[in-house]
Amino acid sequence: MTVHTPDNSFSATQRSRIKRLHQRGSYDHEAVFAVLDSAFLCHVAYVIDGQPYCTPTIHWREGEWLYWHGSSASRMLRNQSQGTPVCLTVSHLDGLVLARSGFNHSANYRSAMCFGTAQIIDDPQQKARALKGVVDRFYPGRSTELRANHAQEEKATMVIGMQIEEASAKTRAAGVGDDEEDMATPLWAGVIPVRTVIGAAEISPHVPTGVEAPALLDIYRQGRPLDEALAECQALYEGKDA
Repeated sequence: MTVHTPDNSFSATQRSRIKRLHQRGSYDHEAVFAVLDSAFLCHVAYVIDGQPYCTPTIHWREGEWLYWHGSSASRMLRNQSQGTPVCLTVSHLDGLVLARSGFNHSANYRSAMCFGTAQIIDDPQQKARALKGVVDRFYPGRSTELRANHAQEEKATMVIGMQIEEASAKTRAAGVGDDEEDMATPLWAGVIPVRTVIGAAEISPHVPTGVEAPALLDIYRQGRPLDEALAECQALYEGKDA
């Protein structure tokens, strides 16, 4: 069964339709992109010869395309050279929810699940652009300051691209869901917020005296939530290509 969605949403079939607590879900492009763009890591799941695998890696987005990279020796990447169905997921933990029954303990979270056919990006110009993109996506404009990649470095790195065919986002951002009969139980209940926060930058000992941190690193200032910084970088990255 296909769930019919508006033009600015992904279609949902049996594989991507949210079945449990569907009210927490969305197929809207912006909802899915918001989860993807505020994360640094994803997990890519696939099957090789009947054996399931799930690989953590860095991802970045351009429109409805997702990209990730890895070693050219990677079993996952070699297997995807002919196009392989994959499921790419991202998740954020936002809070620990303690209720007065085990059943109602939960977590606040944001997640996205994307389906598509992954293929190796082997066109030299497309690959060079992607290797520049993996830097500029997280550090806007930094690629122009770096030395060019050596031929052997590019050969050793494989880039994978996948157009999102189907996707859904699912979130929980709520308080404790205690049953009414449990409300009077003399037991603590509540939400413990969880955030990933940026720490103080640690300069390499090999940076020459007098070299200052670039202005772009102001995005990653100490104490700022990482997801906010990553979302800002994505907005700058998209604006650059607009």
